[in-house]
Amino acid sequence: MTNIFLYLVLGVCAGVLSGLVGIGGATIIIPALIFMFGLSQHMAQGTTLALMVPPIGILAAWTYYQKGFVDFKIAGFICLGFLLGGLLGAKLAVGLPAPLLKKIFGVFLLVISLKMIFFK
Repeated sequence: MTNIFLYLVLGVCAGVLSGLVGIGGATIIIPALIFMFGLSQHMAQGTTLALMVPPIGILAAWTYYQKGFVDFKIAGFICLGFLLGGLLGAKLAVGLPAPLLKKIFGVFLLVISLKMIFFK
């Protein structure tokens, strides 16, 4: 029962940050599932992908849309690419050893962080 509450808290925190700065799955939920809940890298990534299936961002997107901050054309094209890319990436990831996948994920976060901090 405790984990259910903590999962809900994680979801609320990720939702707030997603609505606030557009982050969530990769930067909040995956690390939390690994370090706080003990999931493997594969399990954390798969679980995060599964929670993206329902329209979890619909209310946050609607709020942005109401202020004129949504381009559905761009979102639609990215969605189409995401469908194919997600399938290809998942097929690749499930074949990698967990330690390598964890390192790839960490390098990805590090590179993005450094770029966001030091470059325009």
